[in-house]
Amino acid sequence: MTKRKERENVFRMLFKAGFVPPEEMAESVDISLESMREEPDEEEFLFLHDSEPLDEAEEARIRAKVGAVVAMLDEIDAKIDRAATGWSVDRIGKAELAILRLAVYEMYHDDEVPFKVAINEAIELSKIYCGDEARSFVNGILGKIGKLKDNLD
Repeated sequence: MTKRKERENVFRMLFKAGFVPPEEMAESVDISLESMREEPDEEEFLFLHDSEPLDEAEEARIRAKVGAVVAMLDEIDAKIDRAATGWSVDRIGKAELAILRLAVYEMYHDDEVPFKVAINEAIELSKIYCGDEARSFVNGILGKIGKLKDNLD
């Protein structure tokens, strides 16, 4: 699995978990990952875009990244709130929010992902999963976080 596909799967887990209360997110992720271990049914195939089940290493990497994002949700959301002038995380669309959360995590906490790559990959995800205006919104928020990074820590 490519890093892009892995990131896309992390985004999907975060998106799906965004529909449950924060205290239930970890359980939601576990259920999603269990279903990804098996051959997907038609509905799951449409959601996951993968025809191959995850192997143990892929699952471990996805689980670790999603778990880290969920564990740091308050910190990540605070950064998004500060950068999203006039918006709160409660008003941001679920797909855009999942993309922003993943990107902010990668920008601040994933040493394997260069800062600019995290932003670019977030924009690419928004092109696929969000409306046309989301790309500019995501880019603007992440650009502001990038400029204000030292002030947001």
